[in-house]
Amino acid sequence: MKSLLFVFLGGGFGSVLRYIIGKYLNNAETGIPYGTFAANILGSLLIGIILGLAAKNDSLTQNQTLLLATGFCGGFTTFSTFAYENHVFLKSGDFTSFAFYTIASFVVGFLAVFLGMFLVK
Repeated sequence: MKSLLFVFLGGGFGSVLRYIIGKYLNNAETGIPYGTFAANILGSLLIGIILGLAAKNDSLTQNQTLLLATGFCGGFTTFSTFAYENHVFLKSGDFTSFAFYTIASFVVGFLAVFLGMFLVK
């Protein structure tokens, strides 16, 4: 039960922060979801750092990992919003934004995870 509480609390904080970032960075005029992109990339970097620290000499407890990686990063990043935003690009025929956003999200996201892991080595 304690584990669920850590995931719940971290997820709540992550979700609220994602909402705030999306509110201020998503561009309603162009429809470009800068906020979602920023949250996913920052979340990828954070999870790389968090799990890198957890693997390095067991420097994080299981509860800290649940709070930060599973909870916070899980609530902060969002694949469902990413998928919906790409649906909107495709439906409107904006194949360039679809391709750029999808490729950039995957490539930069993976690089952010690797960077996070590298930073804590």
